[in-house]
Amino acid sequence: MTRTEEFEGLRPLLFAIAYRILGSVSEAEDAVQETWLRWHATSTVPRSAKAYLSTTVTRISMDVLRSARVRRETYVGPWLPEPLPADSYEDPARSAELADSLSTAALLLLERLSPLERAVFVLREVFMFGFPEIAAAVGRSEAACRQLAVRARRHMDEGRPRFEADRKERDALAGRFFDALKKGDVDGLRQLLAADAQMVGDGGGKAPQLARTVVGDDHVARLMTSLFHTLASLDVTLEAHALNGQPGAILRDRDGKVVNTWTLDVVEGRVQTILSVTNPDKLGHLGPVADAWALNREAHQARRTTP
Repeated sequence: MTRTEEFEGLRPLLFAIAYRILGSVSEAEDAVQETWLRWHATSTVPRSAKAYLSTTVTRISMDVLRSARVRRETYVGPWLPEPLPADSYEDPARSAELADSLSTAALLLLERLSPLERAVFVLREVFMFGFPEIAAAVGRSEAACRQLAVRARRHMDEGRPRFEADRKERDALAGRFFDALKKGDVDGLRQLLAADAQMVGDGGGKAPQLARTVVGDDHVARLMTSLFHTLASLDVTLEAHALNGQPGAILRDRDGKVVNTWTLDVVEGRVQTILSVTNPDKLGHLGPVADAWALNREAHQARRTTP
């Protein structure tokens, strides 16, 4: 097997590691590309290509995350991970097995960890690396990595919901949710939302976004139906699509360009959180991105001219 073939065989794993550490598709792709450049340039012949490449992509991702966290301190509004389609990038043979670690909720919990804790948790809890491999990857002793893993696991467990929805039940609920949304059925939506449901928007200051997080089943139901009614009047269509292993939707304009995504976080048989990403920098991997500001102006113009 050639070095290129070895790398390509491991590419899904390398991307999966980088994305969970970084929460960004574009940054994960860059980390994998940098790993390839280093692999191509080295004259070293490692005993294990998997160990060598996993170590390299982990270290690159940790460095990127440290600088990214400085940028996120000045980020405009809430920061959300880039939405990842279920049928892209990941190893299809392990997609179901790894789905929970891909959820936006899990990625947001990982944001609470230091870059070192995050890397150790991802390698150990998600990909089941041994502590000798983890120690080599992050440059710490095995004993230190064991302590980091325990601490990271504790932080993650503290933030997880007590009861997570069954996948089939979750998908069925999402189907009813989007049907009610398309019909403009506020009462129907309200019944599917948790009493303290939230809608969180990430525009990064580069697209129209919510002024604040919207809280409460009635407020969220009314906002969602109003938003979708406005978007539908502009010929925006809703395409149900699994994102980060969760039910969601990609919204596209009349030319098929991506306007935004919605991801549903389902807990105890109700939609707990709706995560809306409109930042164009986080949507480019889904296809050509629409001009959300132009759509916003068109919507305002339509409201002014409607008798």
